[in-house]
Amino acid sequence: MKKRVPVSTIMTKNIIAVNRTDDLETAEKLFKQHKIRHIPVVSGEVIIGMLSYTDLLRISFADSVNENETEVDTVVYNMFTINQVMTKNVVTINSETTIKDVAEILTKNEFHALPVVDNGELVGIVTTTDLIHYLIEQF
Repeated sequence: MKKRVPVSTIMTKNIIAVNRTDDLETAEKLFKQHKIRHIPVVSGEVIIGMLSYTDLLRISFADSVNENETEVDTVVYNMFTINQVMTKNVVTINSETTIKDVAEILTKNEFHALPVVDNGELVGIVTTTDLIHYLIEQF
């Protein structure tokens, strides 16, 4: 296995993001439509937080809804804003951070995605799933 491979080789560059002024129903639809579990919250190109599907599950009964359904219980979502639900003080990395360093960060913390930021601009996201795919390719 290569030792100094940058995360830019495995990160997702086509970023699905939300703004803090978007609503949780929009986020729920993006999670389901794109089959993703983490969405950066941005202000312009700057990351200000992370929203996970788990965050939504904590405030709703979304886990009892069929994954293929597009209907959302908007009553619950209208009670909260993205800004209230998102994780703030997000740990970020840059695109030259090694995959090994990313793996160490993710194993030592209780989150499963890292935004990739170069020169203050969000350029990607890397998840534990990306790491697993990378490991599978190595074997």
